[in-house]
Amino acid sequence: MERPGAKLKRTRERLKLTYRDVEDASQQVARRRGSDEFAIALSRLADIENKGTVPTIFRLYTLAAIYRLEWRELLGWYGVPVELLPSECLQIGLEETHEIRLAPDRPVSIPQPLDCEIDPHKTTFLSTLIGRWGKMPLSLLNGLDVRHHRYGLIGLEDWSMYPVLRPGSLVLIDQSRRKIAAGGWTNEYDRPVYFLEHRGGYLCGWCAVADGRLLLQPHPASQQRPAIFTLEEIDVIGQVTGAAMLWGSQKQPHARG
Repeated sequence: MERPGAKLKRTRERLKLTYRDVEDASQQVARRRGSDEFAIALSRLADIENKGTVPTIFRLYTLAAIYRLEWRELLGWYGVPVELLPSECLQIGLEETHEIRLAPDRPVSIPQPLDCEIDPHKTTFLSTLIGRWGKMPLSLLNGLDVRHHRYGLIGLEDWSMYPVLRPGSLVLIDQSRRKIAAGGWTNEYDRPVYFLEHRGGYLCGWCAVADGRLLLQPHPASQQRPAIFTLEEIDVIGQVTGAAMLWGSQKQPHARG
């Protein structure tokens, strides 16, 4: 397998750049950025190419700019699998409900096995197709453009919308639906759920707006009280339009300490 330093050297030579050319260009980047961290000395570039020295994040930025390299590709040369970051973050459980920012400049596309055909209209047994929980929700949401959708994780200690949304649920948030609906649903599962941000963190629940205030209504089964915010102190990120949930051995809300 070709070393990343060798790839950088080959790229530099293909562009007919000398060590001095790269050093001079890096100093220009450093001046524009106002930091010497972006500069690459001749000796440092030689070490990067020939001795396996790993560039700092600042020098990687500079090299990407000079060599016209795509940032994710360059990180991949050094063994940083940026494309696996969405799945990786789902393996780490956090107690607080939070937003997930997944590559906002491009659609999320998780490759499916060549022999895998899923009919969304039929119940399907997925155990032979999915090895790890982190890959499942993103595969099921494959093809969605995250420029218009964002993701959130319901905290492992957040029972506010149980049983509609279980703790640990991955939720899909449509940013175009930020206006709180006043009606149009017939049951609790049809009622719109919103993902919100305020200075204390993130919240998820049913909402109503009246007299310049927003009422956040948790599910009655959660045994939590509604919360009231002024419209200035809370931001509606969007409406939850999809969710992936784990079932099984989770403690019930009444067992919380």
